[in-house]
Amino acid sequence: METVYLAGGCLWGVQAFIKTLPGVAFTEAGRANGTSHSLEGDYDSYAECVKTGFDPSVVSIHELMGYLFEIIDPYSLNKQGQDVGEKYRTGIYSEKPEHLREAMAFISERKDADLIMVEVLPLTNYVKSAEEHQDRLTKCPDDYCHIPEEVLNRYK
Repeated sequence: METVYLAGGCLWGVQAFIKTLPGVAFTEAGRANGTSHSLEGDYDSYAECVKTGFDPSVVSIHELMGYLFEIIDPYSLNKQGQDVGEKYRTGIYSEKPEHLREAMAFISERKDADLIMVEVLPLTNYVKSAEEHQDRLTKCPDDYCHIPEEVLNRYK
């Protein structure tokens, strides 16, 4: 089992989508790579993300990047759907350099690589979101989500 942190705007929809993917063993809503180190601090500098445990014999980073690109606008900086702000930036974060190399390869293979605003960075810090945010769309299916329902349910 390996772990990456995927940011695609509001974490509610990202978690709902990611947990349906083949090879994904667990998800956890959280925030990554922020500047505040206090648990009581302002998390606006953090990227809302989903801690994703996956089996690399079933799904690769390259494939996870493909899935992420199904639910994001990769050309948008700090905005997904109606959500605007630094915390809604897109990215992949990992403690493993090989994950980051594979993610960068995915982006560089695209003809539009120079337009893509998706961060590919080492994980510097992570904070688990409050319990009310875990599996939020399962608990509250009528809450706002920037990902269309047909996409959210594509791999169920």
